[in-house]
Amino acid sequence: MTDMLTVTEAAAAPIGWDGLSLKQMLESSESLARETGHYQGLEELSFKDADPIRYEKLYSRLRGGVVMARETAARIAASPLVEEMGEVCFTLYTPEGDSIALSTGIIVHVHTMSAAIKHMIRSEYEVNPGIAPGDIFVNNDPAISNVHCADVQTMVPIFHEGELLGWAAGVTHEVDVGAKTPGSNAVGPINRFEDGIDIPAMKVGKNDELFQDYVARCKRMTRTPLYWTLDEKTRVAGCHMMRKLVLELVASEGADVYKQFVREVIEEGRRSFRHRTREQLIPGVYRSPVFIDYQFDGERSLPEQAAGDGVLHAPVEARVQADGQLKVSLEGANGWGLHAFNCSPEGMNGALWAVLAETLMSYDKVNDGANFASSLELPEGSWANPGTGTTSHSNSWYILVPTFAALARSISRGYFSRGYVEEVVSGWGDGNYLQGGSMDAVGEQSVVSNMETSCVGAGAGVVQDGLDYASSAWFPTGDMGDVEDWERMEPLLYLGRRVMPNSGGFGRRRGGMGFESLRMVWTDAYTLQYIGDGAMLCQAGLYGGYPAPGGYRHSVFDTDLPERFDKRLPYPVGGTDPGFHDLMTEVEGRRVLDRKATTVPHPFHRHDLYLSIIRGGPGLGDPLQREIGDVQGDLDEGNLLAASAETIYGVVFGGDGRVDAEATASRRKAILAERGERAVPVAEWIDSEREATVLKGDVIQPVKDMYRSSMSLSPPWAETFRTFWDLDEEFTF
Repeated sequence: MTDMLTVTEAAAAPIGWDGLSLKQMLESSESLARETGHYQGLEELSFKDADPIRYEKLYSRLRGGVVMARETAARIAASPLVEEMGEVCFTLYTPEGDSIALSTGIIVHVHTMSAAIKHMIRSEYEVNPGIAPGDIFVNNDPAISNVHCADVQTMVPIFHEGELLGWAAGVTHEVDVGAKTPGSNAVGPINRFEDGIDIPAMKVGKNDELFQDYVARCKRMTRTPLYWTLDEKTRVAGCHMMRKLVLELVASEGADVYKQFVREVIEEGRRSFRHRTREQLIPGVYRSPVFIDYQFDGERSLPEQAAGDGVLHAPVEARVQADGQLKVSLEGANGWGLHAFNCSPEGMNGALWAVLAETLMSYDKVNDGANFASSLELPEGSWANPGTGTTSHSNSWYILVPTFAALARSISRGYFSRGYVEEVVSGWGDGNYLQGGSMDAVGEQSVVSNMETSCVGAGAGVVQDGLDYASSAWFPTGDMGDVEDWERMEPLLYLGRRVMPNSGGFGRRRGGMGFESLRMVWTDAYTLQYIGDGAMLCQAGLYGGYPAPGGYRHSVFDTDLPERFDKRLPYPVGGTDPGFHDLMTEVEGRRVLDRKATTVPHPFHRHDLYLSIIRGGPGLGDPLQREIGDVQGDLDEGNLLAASAETIYGVVFGGDGRVDAEATASRRKAILAERGERAVPVAEWIDSEREATVLKGDVIQPVKDMYRSSMSLSPPWAETFRTFWDLDEEFTF
């Protein structure tokens, strides 16, 4: 066996540049970056400096080509997640796996696919199983490089005259991956063995064709084989379009020109990121802690050790250095758990990359250059870096979204300090992930993986309100999708979809509005679950702005809708808030209304109702500073309830029902005076909280468990916590 392996290794000719193996190329690249601080050791951009117009034309051709590949390939897909909403992204990479140019879409995976390619190189795939023209590789394994198994990555090598010029890669978000519970963001798995189909960076095709056994295996392991198969074709088609683009460019410009260009464009990206960080942010330490809860106490479908309540702690710290280097730390994150919300380090890096692409990198050539100008510290053993291969990652987005929205707030504080007020964003909202599955009305296997939450309210800025039902932190071109497309896929009828009043966080500038969808089950039996923040407000505002509202669960079972339909009586279509909703007045049945906004799948039946809440964004600034005209505009457009206008914005209504400007100004002065009377010095407040809450431990058990875990995993964070509260060095909860 050893002799055979030796012969195989000797017979494998290197496919890298200049006779090197891919592993040698990767090691050289990393060594040069460490030694020189420059990508590939490029201290000068000779091609760009000598012929800048040609350089920019090359980038435009590549960038336009990858965008065209995405737009064209998406039309092959059948899944609403890809075809309708655009949950797909394509990217070009160097032989070492560094991104050169990318399309629009779910850009978080530009980095995860990069890391998957590097994994294959370090594992010497060049030798076994081999990398040849026409090969196709697929990965969806978070332990290798992914957020969760539902994001499936296809990678195709691009060869020219026996050398690997680079890689074309694409990713789609799948409707179902055969996890323990149906859907693409499953909540229910407690370890990786329940996360669904696992494809650990495998060669799955050659000669531009997928292996039949691989195709058959995937069909058998997902509840939605048609969507899986067509999405697979989507990714392969897009990669082949990009391969054709690169080979045409090499034919017209020359391989040496292409090689020089792709290295310089990444180094330019690194320099641009460092320059923009120095230019737009104040050096220093920015902290934005985040907490999110899950409530599984008493869930009978979970084993005893997993059926408990918990809190995830994301103590986001951004350190901006004077030289423009950005270091992000989660030192203090608490430990991984028997739940679906753990994250892989590469998934965390991908989310970091996505936020940077929407903030500091948004005007530059977006590529892996930023990765060489930033770093991410993740304590091993935490939910952000479990350090074990057995954890579940099927719903990593649950904590990823609020974590990196917090990073955006930190960056925004830097923008504000420098005076770049038009760049400030207080974060993003999040939403309910409607998921479930069973048989549909005609007896066929069906899965609900509704991604309306791609279209949440954006956080408020300094110069404008947040964008209403716009996009998301992880998907800047997100769309809520057409009702008809979701109904084509899901045995759930829309009774209504409407903007939710009060869903944008209050402030001088309010957060973008969210919306709600009221769904009626249209099959005899189905399982559905709620997935979203509930008891804790995990999307904080900025500079006195209110956080984005939390979610809640509202379902009605055993309804009287059949009778209402027969008698042409009113039925619910939507409402304003839990207390003033059609669900409270236009339907009878067994009602479930609480803040338990994340659940495992529960049974629903025909005519049962499910309310899906898509959150708004957080606000910015003191609500008492909001212009009267803006308050009146929100009232006129149905974005704000009159009661909240009075209590939060301090307005007074005149006899005509409109805001009385003069009376409002007087009332706001009175509110400010009342605040002053209640206020205490910060030092006094800290002392009182230290005595009443910290020393006496007057917090619920999940919070105690969270802090105890954070302090155990991260001694530096524990020291910071004890110093702030003036505690002895042995203190723990």
